[in-house]
Amino acid sequence: MHQYSRNADHIRNRGVPVPSNEAIDEHLIELLSPSVYSQQAYYQSLGKRNRILTLPLMVAAVLTMLWAKVPSVIELTRLLNREDLLWSKAVTVTRQAVSKRFLEFPASVFERVFKDLLPRLKQRSSERTRPVAPSIAHGLKSFDHIWAADGSVLEALFRKLDSLKEVPVGQLAGKICTVIELGSQLPVEIWFNEDAKAHDCQFLDDLFHLAQKASKVLLVLDRGFYDFEWWKRLMDHSVAFIILGKSNLSYRVVKPLSESYALTDEIIAVGTVASGQFQLRLISIRKGKGTYRYLTSVLDPNILPPYVVADLYARRWRIEDAFHLVKRLLGLGYLWTGSLNGIKLQIWATWIMYAVLFDLSDAVAEAVQLPLDRISPEMVWRGLYHFNTAYNKGTATDPIAYLTAPENRDLSVIKPLRKPLKILDLSPFPGAGNKPLTKLKNA
Repeated sequence: MHQYSRNADHIRNRGVPVPSNEAIDEHLIELLSPSVYSQQAYYQSLGKRNRILTLPLMVAAVLTMLWAKVPSVIELTRLLNREDLLWSKAVTVTRQAVSKRFLEFPASVFERVFKDLLPRLKQRSSERTRPVAPSIAHGLKSFDHIWAADGSVLEALFRKLDSLKEVPVGQLAGKICTVIELGSQLPVEIWFNEDAKAHDCQFLDDLFHLAQKASKVLLVLDRGFYDFEWWKRLMDHSVAFIILGKSNLSYRVVKPLSESYALTDEIIAVGTVASGQFQLRLISIRKGKGTYRYLTSVLDPNILPPYVVADLYARRWRIEDAFHLVKRLLGLGYLWTGSLNGIKLQIWATWIMYAVLFDLSDAVAEAVQLPLDRISPEMVWRGLYHFNTAYNKGTATDPIAYLTAPENRDLSVIKPLRKPLKILDLSPFPGAGNKPLTKLKNA
């Protein structure tokens, strides 16, 4: 008997678009319109002429398609013909024209909107006063940036546009590598490779040049970036990193730093013929029946104590959460088009909406004075539906105030604590005298 299997990333939304309102639209317009209109000169430099589906209208249409979860181009065409979308007025347009425009509209415009928007969102994040996880706060004493990097496959193509009826369904569509800031969880950079089977190491040069251009960077890396020569290259250019070590790692102990039943911290020598010998820190922490081994280029435990290294690496999972959000909630697992330009357009547009959603979630975190990790972006998104209902009834005007109101706790915007609050040991040499303990407050 054939067993039907379903990938949750590929579930298509077949419902009607989520209704919007003036309060939400004003928030999106405030954030996005400066970045959109600043691309007019660039758009004209590409030789694109003015038409009904102009640059501002196309950007508004694509972002509305994502934000309001418009299920199809047919439904989007109905909206364009009847409603004002963000900063653009309603226009009369055919479904065929919209489908064709999706294939032709330059994806580079969305890339430029994304990169113009990020600095303003980062500035907004830095101005907010909310608690920060102790490991991140400690790391930021020595580093200006703490970034997590990982890759993810765009697993399949589906025929969302009329112009794609002849495109084979289900083929792999490439791979993206994303860097996010662990504190704000905002994206830093995104790269796309057409080869879905490409290893994460294909992005090593891109990641190196990005980190080299910034000041005092600490990279928290997935095992896909396990490469001795590349590590040595990072260290030669003052870029620090943390990565999970392999059990078969060959090394020589240079200097023991701390040792107890639960923890071993030591400076080791590793390398290959190509990379030569160089020093790293190996931190081994016993948890239950297993042992976790962390490697870092930061040799001084006063800068990164062993348990801070472990906690920072555990927070690398935030990038997996980011992929989950963009694929399942924002629809990147369901690609609209088989053209390379169309795929890139959707990638940039989806990450724009991801950044906007996290800016909104960060505002919620500030309002309730909790770390951003305690806020569920998915439930913030879903809570906007209920805000829209209250707004139309005249009982709510501010989405942040509505989502954080005590009577709306059942919206589950704040994640419940699954485990008791932990104590993070900030001692550089655990077990060697007094331990400066910090309560991991609500993190």
